[in-house]
Amino acid sequence: MKVLVAVKRVVDYNVKVRVKADNSGVDLANVKMSMNPFCEIAVEEAVRLKEKGVATEVVVVTIGPSTAQEQLRTALALGADRAILVEHAEELNALAVAKLLKAVVDKEQPQLVILGKQAIDSDNNQTGQMLAALSGYAQGTFASKLEVSGDKVNVTREVDDGLQTVGLTLPAIVTTDLRLNEPRYASLPNIMKAKKKPLENLTPDALGVSVASTIKTLKVEAPAQRSAGIKVKSVAELVEKLKTEAKVL
Repeated sequence: MKVLVAVKRVVDYNVKVRVKADNSGVDLANVKMSMNPFCEIAVEEAVRLKEKGVATEVVVVTIGPSTAQEQLRTALALGADRAILVEHAEELNALAVAKLLKAVVDKEQPQLVILGKQAIDSDNNQTGQMLAALSGYAQGTFASKLEVSGDKVNVTREVDDGLQTVGLTLPAIVTTDLRLNEPRYASLPNIMKAKKKPLENLTPDALGVSVASTIKTLKVEAPAQRSAGIKVKSVAELVEKLKTEAKVL
């Protein structure tokens, strides 16, 4: 079984994001970039399936600038077999990304596609669902447990009332939640081996996909500064401040 894992290059989650002076976007100059944390979980799950003998090949794909090869090499060091970079320097919306991934799915014909449920930069939580709609594959979102047996996959997902398990027939698309697994660290020998693993470069034109966007970002601004909290001496004082200052009562 071939497993395709989509990953995304994002600002490292430990970095404090800065907005450009002209409010046109996020300042990425000299900023540490990493693989999206949810994508790390997706890679880990695919590698575990290979270690169990369920998957025969793990292919990772990303869409971004040439520098995104760094994140692909990280995925290769974690255990993926080969990588695909769809090179495009401009920011893309979720639908354009889903269309490009659909073209890669058509090319690779994987039985299982795993994605992080969302990226920590845009927080859209859309690409996996859009890819499922475009490809016609069954989908299981927010997976906290994944079990593959033959041509079936059971996905336990978190919902408001608790846990829901859905049974999917392969091929299928799964998006990962935080509690699915804990990603491993890449060892130095595997980092060295990853440099020799195959990495294929493609372009949207080569895949026959138009990435023209119908969405334009008008303004990006940092959240307003929150004032420090205060302590009150009594419930009466708390109620008074909620009435007169916060005006929520």
